[in-house]
Amino acid sequence: MTVQRGKKLNISIQEHMAIDVCPGPIRPIRQISAYFPRRSPTSPGPASPRALSPGSVASGMGGAHLLSPLLAHGRPGGGGSLALTSSVDTSVEIDSSDSDDCTALGTLEFELRYERSSSQLHCTVLRAKGLKSMDFNGLSDPYVKLHLLPGACKANKLKTKTIRNCLNPVWNETLVYIGITEEDMQRKTLRLTVCDEDKLTHNDLIGESRVPLKRVKPDQTKRFLTCLEHPPPLPSPTAMGEALRGISCYLREWENEQLHSLEERGRLLLSLQFLPPLGLEETDEDGGGGRGGGGGRGGRGGRHSGGLCVGVKRCAHLAAMDVNGFSDPYVKIYLKPDIQKKSKHKTSVMKKTLNPEFNEEFFYEIPLSELANKTLEVTVWDYDLGRSNDFIGGVCLSRYSQGDGLRHWTQCLKNPGSRAERWHILTNELPRTLSHD
Repeated sequence: MTVQRGKKLNISIQEHMAIDVCPGPIRPIRQISAYFPRRSPTSPGPASPRALSPGSVASGMGGAHLLSPLLAHGRPGGGGSLALTSSVDTSVEIDSSDSDDCTALGTLEFELRYERSSSQLHCTVLRAKGLKSMDFNGLSDPYVKLHLLPGACKANKLKTKTIRNCLNPVWNETLVYIGITEEDMQRKTLRLTVCDEDKLTHNDLIGESRVPLKRVKPDQTKRFLTCLEHPPPLPSPTAMGEALRGISCYLREWENEQLHSLEERGRLLLSLQFLPPLGLEETDEDGGGGRGGGGGRGGRGGRHSGGLCVGVKRCAHLAAMDVNGFSDPYVKIYLKPDIQKKSKHKTSVMKKTLNPEFNEEFFYEIPLSELANKTLEVTVWDYDLGRSNDFIGGVCLSRYSQGDGLRHWTQCLKNPGSRAERWHILTNELPRTLSHD
């Protein structure tokens, strides 16, 4: 039945009944869980379709992407009931053989290893299979990007090389994150994004996979084979009813608050050592004095009150503050309260880098009893010629600190003479010093 443009279509009751009973394609019924953002298949905890927690969804239309190629054993769209399977995991540990199954976007194979002694996370991107073609020639120019979530994406992005005109690329490339603590391994997620590189236009996103780092045991290599998926979509408030629209707005606000509160600006490796006071220097047989009598460590008649030695080792994954995608970082340290304004020390400036190595030490002459009431304030800045320097991040160490800051400070005070090194997360907002100058 053809209808010309502009004419009203009149359908009789018989035709209407015929249309209703006419066989056609059976479409899955959208459920309420389809209107909420979905939890990644590799996320911990059961993926219940009725869960309304932020970041969880079991989409009835896209349920095929929740299935692992090693679990589906069939075509990707194999039924709506499979989409409701709880606790489906697409990350599979592989021993030897490869799998020829694939999804609509492809599969990605990689290895993860966390070295506790060096605080390094090694990610070896092995290969991808059956990638979706993104170019006119039916091929793609794929590469893989790594991000640690939550965190500033630009600061911790790592990238593999690009393989031209290939849908089954083999990289065998190892990318290393430094300054990864055991706390990071418990709360962070590694996002692997496969993209198609285009020289004249924006790069195209093929698919992504997310793996909670808590699945990786220290000093053990684990291999994963994951199905690439589309990024988790956020529901559009305009396409919902009043109730769902309110819930969607709440989820967006909750996500923004979480990202802001957990915003990281990089990592800083600090070394602390309290040098105990020196006793009376041994004298020569003729009664001559030793090193005492003057300045330096042997001053004050051969006695020394001791002091704190602060070593600024290196930074990692700093936030880019310049338009070239880099920063010119340097570090400033204060020991507060600082009434005489003499505790400021500053490292040299490292040009165009987000992973600078300083290896500089600074000394504060102070007795241990007074040091317990002090606060070590460490800030990282981006140097700009001719205008104000940009604040990158900072951290405070004192008895009022929390987490790694408190543990590092306590370890230094309780073990005089021993050197303690620890990585610290730089926050976008420096905590205010509790004691006044």
